[in-house]
Amino acid sequence: MKQMLLFLGLAMWCSLASAQTSEDSTYIRQNYTKMEKYITMRDGKKLFTSIYLPKDQSKKYPIMMTRTPYTVSPYGENEYRRTLGQNMLFARAGFIFVYQDVRGKWMSEGDYVDVRPIIDKKKSKTDIDESTDTYDTIDWLVKNLPNNNGRVGIEGISYPGFYSSASLPNAHPALKAVSPQAPVTDWFLGDDFHHNGAFMMMDAFNFYTSFGVPRPKPLMPKDFKTGIKVSFKDNYKFYLEMGALPNFKKKYMGDSVKFWNDLMSHPNYDEFWKAMNIRPHLVNIKPATMTVGGFFDAEDCFGALHVYDALEKQNPQTHKNMLVMGPWFHGGWESKDATLFADQNFGSNTSAWFRENIELPFFNYYLKDEGAMDLPEASIFITGSNQWHKFETWPPKNTTEKTLYFQPDGKLSFTPATVTNSFDEYVSDPNTPVPYQDGIQKGRTREYMLDDQRFAARRPDVKVYQTDTLTEDMTLTGPLMADLFASTTGTDADYVVKLIDVFPDNYPNPIPNPKNVTLSGYQMLIRGEVFRGRFRNSFEKPEAFEPGKVTEIKYALPDVGHTFRKGHRIMIQVQNSWFPLVDRNPQKFVDIYQATDADFQKATHRIYHDGQNKSSLKITVLEQ
Repeated sequence: MKQMLLFLGLAMWCSLASAQTSEDSTYIRQNYTKMEKYITMRDGKKLFTSIYLPKDQSKKYPIMMTRTPYTVSPYGENEYRRTLGQNMLFARAGFIFVYQDVRGKWMSEGDYVDVRPIIDKKKSKTDIDESTDTYDTIDWLVKNLPNNNGRVGIEGISYPGFYSSASLPNAHPALKAVSPQAPVTDWFLGDDFHHNGAFMMMDAFNFYTSFGVPRPKPLMPKDFKTGIKVSFKDNYKFYLEMGALPNFKKKYMGDSVKFWNDLMSHPNYDEFWKAMNIRPHLVNIKPATMTVGGFFDAEDCFGALHVYDALEKQNPQTHKNMLVMGPWFHGGWESKDATLFADQNFGSNTSAWFRENIELPFFNYYLKDEGAMDLPEASIFITGSNQWHKFETWPPKNTTEKTLYFQPDGKLSFTPATVTNSFDEYVSDPNTPVPYQDGIQKGRTREYMLDDQRFAARRPDVKVYQTDTLTEDMTLTGPLMADLFASTTGTDADYVVKLIDVFPDNYPNPIPNPKNVTLSGYQMLIRGEVFRGRFRNSFEKPEAFEPGKVTEIKYALPDVGHTFRKGHRIMIQVQNSWFPLVDRNPQKFVDIYQATDADFQKATHRIYHDGQNKSSLKITVLEQ
C-alpha cells in the first residue's frame, strides 16, 4: 500500500510539473516574440544571439542576458524556450531576454578557449576576452533592440556564472546588475577539476568526454555526434580498473581533447592556471553584484565564496556587493522545491524563498527602479537550525575562533592533549581507496556533500575523532582551517578532512521515510575537503615528504553555515583517499599525471595528537 501511495504521489507530481511547464510555454509564446541575430565583435567574429522581446510595447524593458557554452537551444525563430530567465518570475515580471552562444561554441564563430583569460592591457582589436565580447554585445543590444530602457543585467550558473563574473572588468556603462552564481573561478585551487591541487578525476573525465570534443564549425546540438562513448555502471570499479591517469588518454581521449592534454601537462599551479583565475581582475567594478552559491555544491562552492570575497576586498565599500548561500546543490536555488536534499529536510522551500525575496527584487531594483534596496550584505541559510540569517558582513563580525583538538582514543576537545608521542597509525593502500560515498553509483552524485559517513567511519584507514555530547547549540559561520601533524612512510600523500554532525542515538526517522533512512546515529557530512600534500608549502613548487618525519599540513576548507544542536556531537574524520571523486595519490613523489600503475604503493600514516604536535580544526563560532 505504501509503495502504491508513493507511486501515485510521484505520478501526480509529474503530472503537475508537466502542466506547469506547458502553462509556462504557452505564456511565453503568447507574450514574447523571438528573434535571432549574429552580433559582430570588435575583431569581426560574429556571435549567435537568441532574443525574446515582450509583445507589449507600451513601455520600456531592461535586458536580462545569459552567455553560455552550453547552447542557446532551441534554434529557429519559431522554436521557443520553455522558460525565460532562470525562473518564470522574471518572464512574468517583464524583461527582454538575451541568450548568447559564447565565442567558439555551437553556432557562434571563433575559437573556443576554456575559461578564457582576461587581458588587462589590450593593444588592438584582436585582443579580445569574455569582457570585450560582453561589452560589444551589450553595446549592440542597447542601440538596436526596440523599447529597451538602456539597462542590462547578467546572471548565470556554473560556467555561465564565470561569464557573469567576466562581464564585470571594464563593464559597459549600461550593465547595472550582475549575479555570478556558482561561478567557475579557479580550476586548480577549488572548483570543478582540482581542489588544493588534487585532481577531481571523475568530474573532469565525465565533462570532457563530451564538452571537450572539438567542434569543426558552427553547428547545432543535433549535429554534434563526435562525443566519446563511455559505458559503465559502477564508478568505483571502472576508475579503479582504469588505473593510472595516462591510461585515460590511451583508452579514450587520444589527442582529440585539448584541455585534457592541458590538464595532464600542468600538474602545478603555473601560469597556465593562474591566467584562468579571474579574481585579480575584479577591481574597479561598477555594476551591483550578488554572488550566489550552495553550501552543498559539489562543483563550485569555492567559486561563489571567493568571487564574493574578491569583490568585497578589491572594491570600495560604496560598491554594492552581496552574498547568498543556501543549503543547495549545484544550481539548487533554481529548483522547484528545495525543502529536501539527500536525507535532510530544511523545513521550508528555500529556493522559492530566494527567488521571490532576493533574486527578483535585486534585479527589479537595479534595472527597473522597483522596490527598495533593503537586502542585507549576506543572506545565509544556517542548516541544523534551518533558518535564514541576515549579516552585515561575511563572515559575520560577532564570531569567535575556537579550535577542536584531536585526542587519543578518538576524542575531540577544545583543549589540546598534554600527553607525549601520541598518534594514530594505519595503512593506506591506493589499490583499496576509501570510497567517497556508500553504495554503487554510476555518475558522481550531488548528495555525497551531506551524506551519512558511517560507512567510512568503519574503515581502518579512516581516523575518527568526536566530541562528547553537546550541552548547548553551537553555530558555525565562516571558514575552517585544518592543521594536521602527520607522517608517512611514503614520499607523497593526500589528506581529506571531514567535519561531521553526529545525530543522537534517539533521533527519530523522517515521516514518511520512503528510503528507509536511519537517522539514529546519522553522521551528516557538513564539509569535506582534500589537500594534495606535496603542495603544503607552495602550489607552484611541490615538495616530497621525508619518510617518517612529522610534517605540518595546514589548509583552509570552504566556509560553512551550520548549527550543531544540543544533544549532537561534532566529529572529524581524516583519510588519505576519496575515490573516485579524487584521483589516487601513488604515495610516491612522481608526476601523478604521468605515473604508471607500478608507481602506486602502500604507505603507513600517522596522525599526531600530543602536546607538541596538535592536530586540529579551527572553527568560527557565531556568538548568539
